[in-house]
Formats: sequence, C-alpha cells, structure tokens
Amino acid sequence: MSGAVVIVGAGLAGLACAVRLHEAGVPVQVLEASDGAGGRTRTDIVDGFRLDRGFQVFNTAYPEARRVLDIRALDVRPFASGLLVFHQGRRERVMLPWKHPRHALSGALADIGSVRDKAALAAMTARDLTFPVSRILHEAERDTAAELRHWGISEQMTEKLLRPFLAGVLLERELETSSRFFHLIWRSFARGTIGVPALGMGRMAEQLAARLPDGALSLETAVRAVTAEGVQTSDGETFEADAVVVATDPVQAAALVPEIEAPVMRDVTTFYHAAPKSPLEEPLQILDAEGVITDTLVLTEAAPEYSADGRALISTSVLGIDADESRVRGRLDEIYGDTAAWQLIATYPIRAALPAMPSPLRLRRPVRMHRGRYVCGDHRDTGSIQGALVSGRRAAEAALADLPG
Repeated sequence: MSGAVVIVGAGLAGLACAVRLHEAGVPVQVLEASDGAGGRTRTDIVDGFRLDRGFQVFNTAYPEARRVLDIRALDVRPFASGLLVFHQGRRERVMLPWKHPRHALSGALADIGSVRDKAALAAMTARDLTFPVSRILHEAERDTAAELRHWGISEQMTEKLLRPFLAGVLLERELETSSRFFHLIWRSFARGTIGVPALGMGRMAEQLAARLPDGALSLETAVRAVTAEGVQTSDGETFEADAVVVATDPVQAAALVPEIEAPVMRDVTTFYHAAPKSPLEEPLQILDAEGVITDTLVLTEAAPEYSADGRALISTSVLGIDADESRVRGRLDEIYGDTAAWQLIATYPIRAALPAMPSPLRLRRPVRMHRGRYVCGDHRDTGSIQGALVSGRRAAEAALADLPG
C-alpha cells in the first residue's frame, strides 16, 4: 500500500498530526497497534463505569486544545477550583478565591503555612497569572524545589501543599522538574477550568479521528520497522510513504528511529472504586500530604455520566506501578471514612505516563529527524495534552515543508 504520509500511533499527537495533514490536502494513513485510538487518553467501559486509562484532567486554558478541539462538544464537567489537603487526620480546604468567593478566606485560614508563606504564594500566583508566557520562559531556571525557596515559600508549605499537589500533576515528589515548566503548569491551573469531558477523556481522540477520511485509521496494525520506503508491520505488510511520522510513546519511538533519545518517564497507578453513595458531595480533589497516595477524587460528583447506575466512582492515584490496593484502601478509610462497602472496579498501572521535565527545560525538541522522517508526542514539547497536540501540529508542518509540490 502507498500513501503520502504514514503516521505510526493514534494517540493525541498522531491524530493531531494526521488531521493537520489531511486538512492541508495530504493523504494520510494512521497505523495503531492497539484496538482503539487515543493512546494514554482512552476511556474504557467497565461494569457500566467510564474509566479513563489513569486519572487525567482536561484544562480549558490549553491554547492548542482550544484551537483543534471542539471544547463545547466535549461538554467538560468542571472540578472545583481548589483542593482538600489531608494531613494527620484533618482536611484543610484551599480554594481559588476569584473562582469561589464563598471560600475566599479558605487559604488564609488553612493550616498549610505561615502568613508570610501565603503572601509569597499569592505573589507568585499573581505574577504567573499576569505575565506573558514569553516572560516566564526567560526567567532564571532552576529545579522547582529551589524555585519555591527563591519565592520565600517555606518547607512547611511545600510539604503540606505544593509537594503533594505537584506529585499528582508531575508524577514526582522530588520537585526536580524545571521551574519554567512548573510556572507554566501553575499558570494554566490558575487561569483555566479543570475537569473531564462528560463522556470521558477518550472523547478528545474520538473528535480528532472523526475528522479523518474513511480508511485513514488502521487499528491492530503494529509497526515493526521504519524503512527507506515507509514502514513494515509486524505481519510483514509494507506501507510505502513519502514521509513517516512516529507518534508512539518515546521508548517505542526510540526503537523505531535510533536518532530519538527517549527521556526518563514517570509511572503511576490509578485505582477505581465504586461506592453505593458519594463519600464527598463535591467535585473536589483531595491531596495526601503524607504521600501514601497522591490524590483522590469522586469523579461522579463532576461527571455523573461516568456511572451508569448512580453509584459513585472514586479515582485514586499512587506513584509507581507496584501499589498495594489494601494499603490504598486503608488510606481511603482514613480520608473518607468506612469503605467496606466499596468495590474495586479496575486498577490501571500506567508505565511511561509522563515524560520527566527536569532543568534545563528543552521546550521544543526537534520533530524533524531528517527529511521524510519525523516524530511527535508530548516528549517533544511538554508532558501534557497541550504538549502532545502542539507536537503533532509541529510534525505535520515540518512534513508539509518537506513534501514535494
């Protein structure tokens, strides 16, 4: 078979690349090894529950998502703009005052740091809200731990609020992530609305795939090698192409294209439990300041559509892929109260869930390996939905610039 561009992988990056090329009039063929599109952003139906493949959120502040997705059609169900921090048996509420005026004093009253800490955090947040991204990216760079100290934020506030929050976002507790990426994340959370599409995170990939022509997406088609002529699949079929875009996870991408250097990747495990009724009647994320888990949330408080029968669906995540459900359940007992009636619906150990983003931050890694060979994925930009979508567009535009005619 032949085609102008073959794209290996139907995650968000590969689909965004395919849509951009197709809408520019270039024939595309997307080859996906699994039985569905979406990569890490797929949604499964299990016992009537919608289960995203690992706890994920959609941020309406992502500019690339607003450019390429129909946000209204996604029907994003928002979480509350704030957190409950669980520490030594107590919950401390911290809400964004400009989004929740009723809880405007929650941060000031919470036992998460001194008055000086809270003033420093407010100053940093105000800077990130008001300064353009270009200014933030030209600030001095260091790791996040050093950056928080630079802003005058104490170890107490770091341990009670910022480390547990960032553990769930960045999938690391050491705060070794680049300060520039930290500020981009902090800015997007402060500016945007965080939530999930009513029918699951997989709706993003479904939207993109629907914009491709019939036959452009081939499922259960694993690629074994990138060749001079195109690609060869595991069953020996050859797809000839003028250009090949590798849009797989970075480990597989490095196996297919040796020039790619695979970054360090972060792992996470998400547990989904069903409860007869909601243990927290608000869509508010709970952080574990003591680190037994990273975070937990009653998803159906935001999106009732995640449950087919009215039971509550609770998502709980833990760093790594060897988490013990009994230990997790014990912590959930402490956080929510008695969970004896809860049912474990599914466990998702997600290897290579996010690329590490240490300092110095390489915000735009090359997507053009050489003429006719390209790569995209969040490991080429930032570890986020935004990064995946941007990298797909960048790879498509690089290919368009190189294709004849």
